[in-house]
Amino acid sequence: MKSSANFLESKLPLLFGVLFILGLIAPFAMYPTFLMKILCYALFACAFNLLLGFAGLLSFGHAAFLGTAGYVCGLMVRDVGVTPEVGILAGTVAAGLLGWLFGVLAIRRTGIYFAMITLALAQMVFFLALQIRATGGEDGLQGVPRGHLFGLLDLNDNITMYYLVFAIFCFGFFVIYRTIHSPFGQILKAIRENEPRAISLGYDVSKFKLIAFIISAALAGMAGATKTLVFQLASLSDVHWHASGEVVLMTLLGGLGTILGPIVGAATIVSLQTQLADSVGSWVTVIMGAIFVLCVLSFRRGIIGELQALIKRSGVN
Repeated sequence: MKSSANFLESKLPLLFGVLFILGLIAPFAMYPTFLMKILCYALFACAFNLLLGFAGLLSFGHAAFLGTAGYVCGLMVRDVGVTPEVGILAGTVAAGLLGWLFGVLAIRRTGIYFAMITLALAQMVFFLALQIRATGGEDGLQGVPRGHLFGLLDLNDNITMYYLVFAIFCFGFFVIYRTIHSPFGQILKAIRENEPRAISLGYDVSKFKLIAFIISAALAGMAGATKTLVFQLASLSDVHWHASGEVVLMTLLGGLGTILGPIVGAATIVSLQTQLADSVGSWVTVIMGAIFVLCVLSFRRGIIGELQALIKRSGVN
C-alpha cells in the first residue's frame, strides 16, 4: 500500500497536466491581462519559495530582482530596440548578477541578519531607481513596446502575449521543480533542516546557498521582465519593499515549501487586490494585513499545506 505522501507524489503529473490544459484555454474564458498578472506574480512567488521554502533563507529584498529586471528589459526594448525575447533574457541575466552580488554580501549571515541585509541592499536599489534619470524616477519607465516575438509574432495582441507569458511561467516552474527534485535540491533541504549537520557531512553550505540565491533571483527577474512587457511599464512599486512583503504573503498563504502553494497564494492575492481595489481603495492594504494575520494564526501551513495535511490524516492509500 502506498503511503499518503507517495499518493500525492504520484498524482502530481496528472495534476500538472490538468493545470496545463486549463492554462491553454484560460484566456478564452477570462481577461488575458488579469491572467498574465497572476502568472507573473506566481513565478515571482515560486522563485521566492525556492529560497525560503527549500533553502530556509528569508529574503526581504526580492523586489530588487523583480524591479531591476523590469527596468533593464524596458530600457533594452524601448531605447536599444532589441526584440522582446532579448529584453527578457537581459533582465533575467541582470537579476541573476544582482542576486550574485546580494548573495556574496549576505549569504554568510543567518536568520534576521540575513533578512535585514537583503532589505538594506534592496532599499539601495530602490534609491538608485528613484534617482537615475533613465528609469523615469517617480513616473516610471513608460511606453515600453511589446514588439514582435522573434520578429514575427505581434505581442500587442493580448492572446499572443498571454501564451508567451504562459510559456515563460511553465519554463520557470519546470526549472524550479527540477531543482527541488535534484540532488542539489535535497542538499538544500538538508541545509534548511540542519545546517551544522550538512557542514559536518562535508558540504560547502555557503556555495549551495549562493547558487540557490542566484537561481531564485534570476527567476524573479524573469517574472519582472515579463511583467514589464505585459503592462508596458516599469515602476518604483516593483522595487519597493511592499513588493517584497507581498511575495512573502503569497508564499505563506499558499503554502511554504509546497510546489503549488505559491501559485495558489499569488492567484488569491492578485484576485483580491483586483476585486477590492475599486470598492475599498487604500483599505486593501489593511485587508491584506488581516489575511496575513489570519493565515499565521489559523492555518500556518497555508492553503495547499493544509490540504496536504488533510489528505494525510484521511489515510489515503
